[in-house]
Amino acid sequence: MMQFGIFTVGDVTTDPTTGRTPTEHERIKATVEIALKAEEVGLDVFATGEHHNPPFVPSSPTTLLGYVAARTERLILSTATTLITTNDPVKIAEDFATLQHLADGRVDLMLGRGNTGPVYPWFGKDIRQGIPLAIENYALLHQLWREDVVDWQGRFRTPLQSFTATPRPLDGVPPFVWHGSIRSPEIAEQAAYYGDGFFANNIFWPADHFQRLIELYRERFAHYGHGTPEQAIVGLGGQVFMRRNSQDAVREFRPYFDNAPVYGHGPSLEEFTEQTPLTVGSPQEVIDRTLTFRETFGDYQRQLFLMDHAGLPLKTVLEQLDILGEEVVPVLRREFAAGRPPEVPDGPTHAALVAAAQEPAPTR
Repeated sequence: MMQFGIFTVGDVTTDPTTGRTPTEHERIKATVEIALKAEEVGLDVFATGEHHNPPFVPSSPTTLLGYVAARTERLILSTATTLITTNDPVKIAEDFATLQHLADGRVDLMLGRGNTGPVYPWFGKDIRQGIPLAIENYALLHQLWREDVVDWQGRFRTPLQSFTATPRPLDGVPPFVWHGSIRSPEIAEQAAYYGDGFFANNIFWPADHFQRLIELYRERFAHYGHGTPEQAIVGLGGQVFMRRNSQDAVREFRPYFDNAPVYGHGPSLEEFTEQTPLTVGSPQEVIDRTLTFRETFGDYQRQLFLMDHAGLPLKTVLEQLDILGEEVVPVLRREFAAGRPPEVPDGPTHAALVAAAQEPAPTR
């Protein structure tokens, strides 16, 4: 089964139509409401980014997700992303194992290097070592979750001797890990090596760029013996704004697009929607555009949409989620399921990981 959900980058942005800027308190509380709404309308996943600089507020994803876990029952809680370069792998191991217990397994995480250069020196790291940090830190995190007693030595942190990360992962099964990247083939290679998931944000760049990254990941996933290329675990980002008809959607979204911190004052809305997966229009247009992703990238496991950015007010975001949950996702579930080859795996869940861990090893 495909998984559908939303992710937030947690930006605090002035609403260009009113001139009002929400407080950090309002933005954090709104993020919780958005997560609860995601479960209410039948989505599968809520993911939060991690930033340590204004204008963003999600500096402590596990705190936010722990609170959301207590107020939800079905929603998979994830990140988009967890900074594997500047966080200590020991702390990641502890924090997410704790969250895994609190949420009864409804937890996974997406690892990435982030897109904010100054964060490196704030945490005592060198951005020029970004890729080596990502590779070494994940190797340690992977080991901490799978070995009860760890002896380890590397380049970037003090050695560990007879160290046990606590708590141990729920049911002896670590959270599922996605490796997120928008540009780095080394990260696609890393995801393939471990047999983990690969998440291509698929927002700001043309589809053929992400197509090459995903094809590399699929080929290397098979090379390392984890299955066929079609059995690799792929996630995609997406960005939508919807109203009943496309003219209303474009008219309402244009001032937010034009003034957004990330892409405002650059290409026009029309140029951006033509060159990237951003879809501004009717629910049917969003359905049609999203269905083309399978043609470009093959069958995949998780689709996350960005919906609460650029200063959009909470009321508007909740309206968008109603449309997404009631009109768009049910059709996407049906259409993506049609013709999906039986060997293509479902989206990862804790229950499925536990079942796989309990399967007897194949005999040779």
